[in-house]
Parts: sequence; C-alpha cells; structure tokens
Amino acid sequence: METCLAVCFQQLLMRYMAVACDYDGTLALDGSVDHATLDALHRLRSSGRQLILVTGRRLAELLSVFGHADIFDLVVAENGATLYEPKGQTEKALAEPLPESFIRLLREHEVEPLEVGRVVVATWQPHENVILRTIQELGLELQVIFNKGAVMVLPAGINKASGLRAALEKLKLSAHNLVGVGDAENDHAFLSLCECSVAVANALPAIKENADWITKGDHGAGVVELIEEILKNDLSHLDSGLSRHHIVVGMRDAGQAVKMSPYGHNVLVAGTSGAGKSTLAASILEQLVDSDYQCCVIDSEGDYESFENVLVLGNKDRAPSVNEVLQILETPLTKPVVNLLGLPLRDRPAFLTALLPGIQELRRRFGRPHWLIVDEAHHMLGRESKPAGLTLSDEMHGMIFITVHPKDLSPSILSMTDEVIAIGKEPLKILQKIDPDVAKRANLAERGSEETNQALFWSRRDMDVPFKISTISTRTELRRHRRKYAEGEIGPQKSFYFRGPENKLNLRASNLTVFLQLAEGIDAATWNYHLHRGDYARWFREVIKDPELADETSRIQKLPHLTAAESRALIKAAVEKTYTSPVKADDVEG
Repeated sequence: METCLAVCFQQLLMRYMAVACDYDGTLALDGSVDHATLDALHRLRSSGRQLILVTGRRLAELLSVFGHADIFDLVVAENGATLYEPKGQTEKALAEPLPESFIRLLREHEVEPLEVGRVVVATWQPHENVILRTIQELGLELQVIFNKGAVMVLPAGINKASGLRAALEKLKLSAHNLVGVGDAENDHAFLSLCECSVAVANALPAIKENADWITKGDHGAGVVELIEEILKNDLSHLDSGLSRHHIVVGMRDAGQAVKMSPYGHNVLVAGTSGAGKSTLAASILEQLVDSDYQCCVIDSEGDYESFENVLVLGNKDRAPSVNEVLQILETPLTKPVVNLLGLPLRDRPAFLTALLPGIQELRRRFGRPHWLIVDEAHHMLGRESKPAGLTLSDEMHGMIFITVHPKDLSPSILSMTDEVIAIGKEPLKILQKIDPDVAKRANLAERGSEETNQALFWSRRDMDVPFKISTISTRTELRRHRRKYAEGEIGPQKSFYFRGPENKLNLRASNLTVFLQLAEGIDAATWNYHLHRGDYARWFREVIKDPELADETSRIQKLPHLTAAESRALIKAAVEKTYTSPVKADDVEG
C-alpha cells in the first residue's frame, strides 16, 4: 500500500486544469484559426487539461466558420447566454430569450443588421442609441454590451463570466484552476473570474492593463505562446505576480501586510495552548473560504463547528466515512469540516491515511481541494503514525498543520513545510525544531509575547530571517471582541472611570454598555471634562482597541459649539453602530 501511495502522491499535480479562450481577435484572426494554433490546442488537451471556448458569436454562426469546435470540451456562446457540448452536440440556453416586442420594435426602427440568437440580439454601432431608447420605452431589464463596434443586448446579469461559471460547474472545475485569454471589452468579465488572466498582444489597452500576463504574440500566436508556457511549467513563473489572490497572515510593525500564496505551499502553525494558533488558522481559512478556494478541514476537537460557509460532517457521536468526505468534495464550492470527535483518538491517523489518496486523486483530476487543514496535527501525523502518503511525497502541498507539539510531528512533515508561524512565549524554540540555525539568523530575543496576536513568521522557502508579525482577527474573533467589550467584564485596571474635573466621582465603567449608562446620568461638566481631555478616545483606542471608534470620537471632540448633550448623543451613536446592535442581533451565536 505504501508503494502505491508513493506513486500516487508523486504524480505531477497541475494548478491550471483548463484554459478558457475567446474566439474573435484572440484565437482567430479575421474569423479563422491557423494550423499552428489548432496543433497547440490539441497538445494542451493531450496534457490532460480541458478547453472552454467563450465567444460572443451565435452558435450556428460560430460552427459555420470554425470546423474544429470539437477540440473544446464546452463552448460558451452568445456572450454567456448559451452552453454547447460538442461531444454530444447539445446546446442549452442559460437565460430566457429577449421579448419579441423588443425585437419587433428594433426592426420597425430599421436597426440593420440585426442578428437574433437563442437569447442574444446583436447589431453594430451607432444603433446603441436606438436600442437604449427602446429598452427604456418598453421598461425592460436588459443590458447592452460593446465589443469592438458590435452591440449586444442580453438579459441583466448574463455575460461571459456567468456562462463560464455554468461551464465550470458542468466540468466540476474551480475558477481557481483556470487560465483565461482574451482581447476585447466583453472579455473583462470572464477574465476577472479566472485565477490567471492573459491578454494577447493585440488586446485593447484596458484588457492589457488588468491582465496578469501579456503575450508577445498576437491573436493565435499569442495563444500558442500561452499554451507552450502552460505545458512547460504550468505558468509557475507567474505565481509571485498573482498577488491579488495572496492570503494575509499578519502585519509587520510598519503596517506592511505579510502574505502567502494560496497555491503550492505548506504552512505550520505552532504554539502553546491558548497562544492564538487556532485563531490564526481560522483567519487564514476564513480568507480562503471567502475567496472560494476549496478547503477540507480535519477537525479533531470540534473547534470549527460554528465556522461560516462550511459544511460540517460528523459530530461527537458519529464520525463521517472517507467516502462521505470524498463525495462532498466532488462539488467545487463545498468546503467540508471533518469532525472526528466521534472517532477514537487511536483511529484518527488511519482515517487521514485512508483519506489522502482520494484527496490526491481529486487534485489530479480537478486541481482541488486547494487546501487540506489538519488541526492537532501531532496526533494525526506524529512520529509513530507514519502516514504513508505524506512521508513519501515531495509533491504534496496546500497543507496547513496546526499543532501545540511540533517536536512530535513526523520529520517528513517538518521537511515539507514552507512557512512557519510560531506563537507563544518561546517561538524560536519552535523554529529550531525545523532548522537549528534559524535562531542565529533571527537576532531576536528568545522569549516571545504572551499576547495572542503576536507571532514570528519564517519563510523557509525564501530563507528569510524570521520576523515578528501581528496576526489578524477573524470575523468570529471580532464578534467575540465586540461582545466582550460591550457586555463582558473588562476588569478594574482597564475600566473607564468618570471622576470629573475635581476628582470627586469614581464611577467605574466595566464595559461599553455600562459606559453608555453612566454617561447618560453624569453632569455636563464631568462629561465635557473627559471629552476635551481626550479620555474617551484614548480608552477606545488603547483598551477597547478600536481605532475607528477612537478616530470618530476625536472628530466629535473637535466639533465646535457642541453642547454636552449633543456630543454625548453622537458618541453614543458611534458606539452603538459597532457594538450594541451587532451584539443584540447578528453577532449572537446560537
């Protein structure tokens, strides 16, 4: 079994599983595709990748000029309004046809030429003014799309991106495994959907400006150039430039964001219990989920049950089966959390070992799941567990290991780690487990921080010197933060005290709710005394740790001619906007 797994894991995994290509002006020059471009398309298909043609043309018109549509797995036609499968020669409308009354009026207004597809209605400039007047006259919800002089009318929300989404769903592919190439205005939508967008050399300036890469060749030659690069290195030379997809893991002291690539990396998050490692991992997961990267979380302790936009499998009474997890992962947009509380601790490493070949097979076929997150990794992937696939593979990536005991991890896990984020009182000791020389390069005090948002970040891949970062909070942590300061007990040392100008009062506000209650009852002199000294803004900034609320309070403090009642009402509204309403509504966890 171990040898079989080794072969499985060491197969070359592709990031880009498909290419979506525009027709006119990109693939075709003057309506036709040359032999060199056709040959390149065939070679791309032979590599195991899929091809999607995305065109503004009506299907019948496309097939009349392009006799090689069967090279493509799917054709998105009519600017996203229809989907055609060459293999079965089936066409499906993705929207309702435009009203006959609209088409009839255009003909009465002598709009010529006028092409009517299954959905799209198309003509040329300068007929756009007549079209817009007709849409307004009939009160229709339609959109007008321009493409190098062509004018297309479609139902609202229908464009090349919406059609491409339908194609991806049929192929069980994620847009994060897709390269798109185009040249004109109507390509903006679908190119922005792709993980990597490419403009051919003859593309409009606006397309080039937003593209991740511009080919040297124009039209079909540019497509050939793109295919050659995909076949040669899977566009790995573009990885560093795809920063719009990067995930923020923290902030440096100077305010610079520290980011990591969402592809090709393995991350170890390690630290003492309660140091904040779970919060950091949740922050990374939250960003990946928000961006629709498919993640699979191995949850040993049930810590992710309340996580947003995921599908929880299993509970404390029943663990899911391996087949159940793999079936869920077949759908690109699902993000399963695999709750293993119902499985004995001793059986969990075997569960993961049984799951890994299926994960890797899905990645071989579809390029996903993009990330596998293993919590309590020292239990699942420890020195004694010897997980067959991982110990033998140098190709396994897209892993996040979370552990309180990095020294207990399998050596192969440590060796495959690209980034280490160490949290706790002695972060350098954590880094030393991976590279004994790292502490010498760090030039930092060995003792770390007891604050839960402080960490050391080290990129082993880049051999950077470890440096301090402040990790970012998740939405869940922000909700907890708001509840804590709105209704919880802050403690005497950090509470706010209304004392007044003569220090006669000693009214303690142990949270924001009490603060607002006391503020309603104190006299104007006491309120204004603390306001104009900046005490409220300082407390909001330093204790509540809410710079936006502090800035707003400072602004109110500087407004001229405000009475105590007016400034009190403004600050109350600012506090309630962020804290009181969310606490009593959306932020309450059921």
